[in-house]
Amino acid sequence: MAVNHVKRAFKYRFCPSDAQAAELSRTFGCVRKVYNLALAARTEAWARQERVGYNATSAMLTAWKKTEELAFLNDVSSVPLQQTLRHLQRAFTHFFARRAKYPRFKARKTSRKSAEYTTSGFRFRDGRLTLAKMAEPLDMVWSRPLPQGAEPSTVTVSQDAAGRWFVSLLCEDPHVTPLPATDRAVGIDVGLDHLLALSTGEKIANPRHERRDRARLAKAQRGLSRTAKGDGANRRKARRKVAKVHARIADRRRDMLHKLTTGLVRDNQTLVIEDLTVRNLVKNRTLARAISDASWGEFRSMLEYKAAWYGRQVIVVDRFFPSSRLCSVCGSLQDMMPLSVRRWVCGCGAVHDRDVNAANNLLAAGLAVSVCGAGARPQRSSPGGQSATKQKTPRREP
Repeated sequence: MAVNHVKRAFKYRFCPSDAQAAELSRTFGCVRKVYNLALAARTEAWARQERVGYNATSAMLTAWKKTEELAFLNDVSSVPLQQTLRHLQRAFTHFFARRAKYPRFKARKTSRKSAEYTTSGFRFRDGRLTLAKMAEPLDMVWSRPLPQGAEPSTVTVSQDAAGRWFVSLLCEDPHVTPLPATDRAVGIDVGLDHLLALSTGEKIANPRHERRDRARLAKAQRGLSRTAKGDGANRRKARRKVAKVHARIADRRRDMLHKLTTGLVRDNQTLVIEDLTVRNLVKNRTLARAISDASWGEFRSMLEYKAAWYGRQVIVVDRFFPSSRLCSVCGSLQDMMPLSVRRWVCGCGAVHDRDVNAANNLLAAGLAVSVCGAGARPQRSSPGGQSATKQKTPRREP
């Protein structure tokens, strides 16, 4: 019987030579150009009620390469160009299934610089990765080893706004297997005063990564605001300084969330969280910066995919469940509970910490749902986060 291993992406930094950096920059530009051309062609065809899919855009790419205006597309590897057409096809698939908005054009300054290579576009031998159209292998920083005997199926090269170069290797990881079952379950309430409050009574402090670097970020942003608008060298340098501060903040936040979610998944069989609409919560101008810094959405995403890896269960309780106002001892419901109230006394005499009480109520609701299946929403069943309890009618493709 064949064993289906989990596919994981292993991301590493690398230092390209001048020739490699120039080749990759050309590839990024060509990938963006082909994506925008294909999107424009599909949009025009949709307006005419015509059906255009991946095969049609692939034929268009062949024709574009033969024109004098777009002959430069022949100078880079064809693999990333074909892959960007597949990415566009996937974007339209999600759009017609109502899991995403209509695909948007990629801007030169703001879109992500990346190119994806399949096995025909790279060579990986003895730990040395060589991309198509390049004579020398990439000078990679092996911060951690790949799984024993792993062979990458796809390679994604990218450059972030801070100017750092990354290569991501997608491999099968045989070491990711379900953990031994346990009877431990935990309710998790996210917050701002404390990042997490657990039903066990433990609280995880909010490190506030953005606040720690706020002075440095403000200084870099002031420097950027003083430069003349446009595409000058000083403007690019100042923009790069701001991006480096943001990258420092994001790296520390991601590292902390990885450690936190891995520990929770390893220690508990069932994890119960609340379904929060972060995109609506950040509309509160007073709390938007703090909510974004807490990164509740990324925490939930990590928790769910790691639970799927290791055979754990994540239960998501409906966002309208009154977890903070409900007494976890007697079950009575308080009429009002302002955010300023952190401790409160129930009529039954129980003294509650607001966040721990909410975590206990979430745990009780989640365990009840796992038995009767009502009152909470299950894990996301699609990349767009669509709940299994509320399916939308897909759009009809012309």
